[in-house]
Amino acid sequence: MIALEDCMAMCGLTREEIDAIAEHEHIPELAAAALGDYLLHTERGAHEIYAMIRDDIRHAIGAGDAVHARQLVAALSHFLKEHPGAAL
Repeated sequence: MIALEDCMAMCGLTREEIDAIAEHEHIPELAAAALGDYLLHTERGAHEIYAMIRDDIRHAIGAGDAVHARQLVAALSHFLKEHPGAAL
């Protein structure tokens, strides 16, 4: 069986980025890692991941969860460093 850590290493996303995809799509982490890997191999996939994390941040702020919002901002910041064109 493939562990989440193996999937993270293969897809090039951090645990926090995978967790944000899982949260946004309401899917298990392993499925989120696979989805993230797939998206990163498409033309607009990095932008879609950016939008997912951005939406998660908005949801956390709307729910009054500042701690989670800060965690997501950190994940988004790292993602944008790795994929600078994602926000375009």
